[in-house]
Amino acid sequence: MTKQHSRNRPRSAPGRRQHSAADSKDNWLWGHHAVAAALGNPRRIVHRVVASPNAIKKLGGLSPAPEPMHAKDIDRLLPQGAVHQGVAAQCKPLAALALEDVLAAAPGIIAVLDQVSDPHNLGAIFRSAAAFGVGALVLQTRNAPEMTGTVAKSAVGAVETVPECRVVNISRSLEALADAGYHTVGLDGGGRADIRQAIFGAGRLAIVLGAEGPGLRPGVAKSCLELAHIPIDPNMESLNVSNAAAIAFYEAANAKTEL
Repeated sequence: MTKQHSRNRPRSAPGRRQHSAADSKDNWLWGHHAVAAALGNPRRIVHRVVASPNAIKKLGGLSPAPEPMHAKDIDRLLPQGAVHQGVAAQCKPLAALALEDVLAAAPGIIAVLDQVSDPHNLGAIFRSAAAFGVGALVLQTRNAPEMTGTVAKSAVGAVETVPECRVVNISRSLEALADAGYHTVGLDGGGRADIRQAIFGAGRLAIVLGAEGPGLRPGVAKSCLELAHIPIDPNMESLNVSNAAAIAFYEAANAKTEL
């Protein structure tokens, strides 16, 4: 079902890429689920945990034990409008994987995000990926959000469990995935097949999602082995990218159980 490409493999960021702020201590996560998941992740380096008295009572034995702090003082540590639920943790960002690491692990389902720029959507996609067994999210090194506290809060802890991979060129990465045996399916309203037809029988699957509004870039769409649509009511023009991702991941997970 897949075709082979003979072009050069993509250039990933050297080694295990660190984010631009990786050596800074000014990286905060907030919210009950995001902080608890970070503290439970052995790969996380945690510099500081703060919590309100009410949050300390509610959350119980966090380790390391949080510094007691009033909610209004936590507000001052975080971006304006952060809904922290009385708890926040200052952490070193996780290192992103190189594409070679993802291919070596050979997960059954991978998601590739082509310039999805909204951090709330990115967090929601991480959450759906964790729910439906997606083995990694592949993003571009540029034109994609950093893994901020907003992403982590929206992901409800899933950024700790779903590996993130950053690549320089999405199109070349899709060619490398096809070379490795992945059927690369781009979600596009003009795709001839529906999502169920497109993923049927695929041993390994890469689902490609485009940016909010413009969708897949032409070069990325051309690099997909197949384009597919999600059937929706004709009175509705399109789906939010995070909703489309959740549907596609659900269908992919169901297809895996049927093989």
